[in-house]
Amino acid sequence: MTLDEYGSAKVPKSSLSSGDLDRLRELKGVGMVEKNDHCVLTARTITGVLQLSRIRLVLRPKFPIAGNRLIDWLSYANGQNSTTDEALRNWPLGEDGYAGLVPAALLYECRLLLRRGLRRDYVRRRRVDTTLRGRLNVEAQATRCFGAVDQLHVDAFEYEDGGWENLVCAAALAAATEQVSDPLLKHQLASTAQDFPASLRVPDVLPLLARARYSVLNDHYRPAHAWARVVLGGGGPNDLLTPYGFAAQGLLLKLDDLWESVVQRMTVDAAATVGGRRAQDAGDRILTHGRHGNRIPHFPPDVLLSFAPPSAPPGATPYLAVDAKYKNYARKNVSREDRHQLLTYIAGYTDPGNPLALVVHPDPKGPSDHQLEIRGPRGLVGRILVLGLDTRTDPKTAAEPLRRAVADFAATMPAVTKVLTGKVGS
Repeated sequence: MTLDEYGSAKVPKSSLSSGDLDRLRELKGVGMVEKNDHCVLTARTITGVLQLSRIRLVLRPKFPIAGNRLIDWLSYANGQNSTTDEALRNWPLGEDGYAGLVPAALLYECRLLLRRGLRRDYVRRRRVDTTLRGRLNVEAQATRCFGAVDQLHVDAFEYEDGGWENLVCAAALAAATEQVSDPLLKHQLASTAQDFPASLRVPDVLPLLARARYSVLNDHYRPAHAWARVVLGGGGPNDLLTPYGFAAQGLLLKLDDLWESVVQRMTVDAAATVGGRRAQDAGDRILTHGRHGNRIPHFPPDVLLSFAPPSAPPGATPYLAVDAKYKNYARKNVSREDRHQLLTYIAGYTDPGNPLALVVHPDPKGPSDHQLEIRGPRGLVGRILVLGLDTRTDPKTAAEPLRRAVADFAATMPAVTKVLTGKVGS
């Protein structure tokens, strides 16, 4: 069964087990309304494959992205460097859809490690031998051999490829083999797993990832381990993948979270080139007062840029608010709710002389932009620049309109900063 984002379908209750119903109730990315003899399933912003007991639910995105291109955007959002080796990077969308892309990315990175040569290190091995080779395990010798010396319990350190870095990759490859249905990808994952040392169980691998430490000796394992975290269900980078799919033998990708992560990195990188930074201090917040209780919730945009030194007081800091919207605002108007949200950011953060905020959305047909001006009886209330980024290309190329918009805003900063800090004419 196939569902487009925000699409609905009726499923007979006879096709759903009690475990399926429990899983769907927990899964926030798929809405479920139970009727007498059927359930109405509604897709939200999750994309991927959900394997239930009797049916396979395919959730398709409203903004289709080519398989190898989606990996570019995932890598960018995760802070990884994109690579261009097409010999290993041939990832068309198969019957698993986007759910097959993460295992394919893991396969790609693990093959790169094999081509480079797996890291070898001294690995502690406990064994029973007739000669002392290594360090005697005194406790085991006393409690298991009762002083006999014909069998020695020793701790030896062998120089081999059984380090934690390789064990993590082996376990992830083995788990990914069970998650995909494409025969070729399944075969490639299984054969690559055989080139790594014997894998551990998933519960034993996740603590290794949680304690991971990287240096110049093993830093090249980071990309493979990033995809391994996702495949093993340990909470992938930036939590782009929900954990529900793994228990259901599927992978689910939350594309609105992906888009927000991409826009955050693009915006911060663009600001850094023109002297800006991301504002994250306690004073860089819109606060709501007057509620009952002690909680005072703040009202932050997805990205708030500051164009003043960190020591400058909030009232003297030029801000630019940027909001990521996983909507096609190239074809429809910015919604009333989003306009109200952006105007709140403008009123709370920006200088009255330049009341600007940015909305960044995906555009599968190419880059686009338009500007909204909101005016009232007293004149200009605010301007909202709506930027559509081309999802057909790589993220760094797609970010060019956003870089220009941030640079244009930063070009007005010297005069604004002087007015705010009282240094005009000094």
